[in-house]
Amino acid sequence: MKRRKFLTALGTGAAAVTIAKPAIAQSMPELKWRLTSSFPKSLDTAYGAADTLSKYVAEATDNRFQIQVFAGGEIVPALQALDAASSGTVEIGHSASYYYFGKDPTFAFGTSVAFGPNQRQNQAWMIHGGGMDLLNDFYKKFNVHALMAANTGCQMGGWFRKEINTVDDLKGLKFRIGGFPGKVLTKLGVVPQQIAGGDIFPALEKGTIDAAEWVGPYDDEKLGFFKIAPHYYYPGWWEGGSMIFAFVNIDKWNSLPKAYQAALTAAGHYANTWSMAKYDQSNPLALKRLVAAGTQLKPFSPAIMDACYKAAAELHTEVAATNADFKKVLDAMLAFRNDEYLWWQVAEYSYDSYMIRARARG
Repeated sequence: MKRRKFLTALGTGAAAVTIAKPAIAQSMPELKWRLTSSFPKSLDTAYGAADTLSKYVAEATDNRFQIQVFAGGEIVPALQALDAASSGTVEIGHSASYYYFGKDPTFAFGTSVAFGPNQRQNQAWMIHGGGMDLLNDFYKKFNVHALMAANTGCQMGGWFRKEINTVDDLKGLKFRIGGFPGKVLTKLGVVPQQIAGGDIFPALEKGTIDAAEWVGPYDDEKLGFFKIAPHYYYPGWWEGGSMIFAFVNIDKWNSLPKAYQAALTAAGHYANTWSMAKYDQSNPLALKRLVAAGTQLKPFSPAIMDACYKAAAELHTEVAATNADFKKVLDAMLAFRNDEYLWWQVAEYSYDSYMIRARARG
C-alpha cells in the first residue's frame, strides 16, 4: 500500500473512532416529562423535593431526561396529582398517598397511619422490610408505580384557636387533617376536613375550620397559622414519619430504559434524604421564632393520646376485617413496627432521652 493511501485510511479510521458513540448513549432517548405536585411553591421542602428529583434526573442523564415540575393547581388541583398520573395527563404525580384514602384506605400506608413507624423505621420498612413492594403491588390497580421522594419526619399536632385539655374538647371541632387519620378523630367527635396546603390559611381565617395541622414549624410558619390560632400542640401521632411518593404512570415507567428507571429511583432517594435533612435543620430555628412571637407550645395530654391510640386500633381492625389489601399491609407494618420499637428502646430512645435531659441541665 502506498504511503498516501495508508495515511488516508488511517486518518479515516481514527476519525471514525473519535466520533463513535457508546452503545449506552445511543440507547438514551431524549424525554420531556411533566410532574404535578400537590404542594405550593412556597413550601420549599415539600415542593422542593420534586424540584430536587427533577434536577438529579437531568444531571444523571446529561439532560436527556428532563422533568418539568408544576405546583398544585397549575395543571390539576393539588389533591388530584395521583389521578393525573394514573390517567396519563402527566407522567408523574408528587403527592401524599393518604390524600386518596377515599379510593381505598390502603392508600394511607404510603404516607403514614396513626401510631405507625417513625421516620427512620418507615424508611427501613420501605427499603428492607418489603413495604415498598407491598404498596407497589397495590398501586398497580391504579395504574401507577411509586417511588420514595420525600419524608417530613414526625409532624406536629396542629394549631388550635382554643386549648384542648380533655377528650371532650375534641367534640364538634372542625379540624383540617390530611388523609385517613381523620377517620380516627371522627370516633372522638371531630369533624375532619381535608384541604390542600395552600387553602388552609383562608379557611382558618374565615372560621370555616377551628383548627388545622400541616407538617411542622418550618412549613407552618410559612403558611402563617400562628397569626390566627395560638395553641400549637404536639405530637402529630397520625404522622410519625410521613412519606411523599412520586407516582409514575405505570405504562410510562415500563417504557423507560433501565438506565432511566435507575436514575429516577436514585433521584427519588436523594430527594427523600434531602427533605429529611432539610426539615431537621429548619424546624428547630422556626420553632424558636414561633415561640418568640407568642405561640403557645403544648403537648396533647396522656388521656387524649390514649383515647386516640385506642380509636386508631379499633378503626384499623374494623377496616382490615373487610379489606384484604389493607389487612395485608397493616399486618406487615405492625410486625415490623413492633420489632423496631423493641430495638429502639434499647439504644436510640435511651440515648436521645439522656441527651434531652443533659441539654435541659445545660
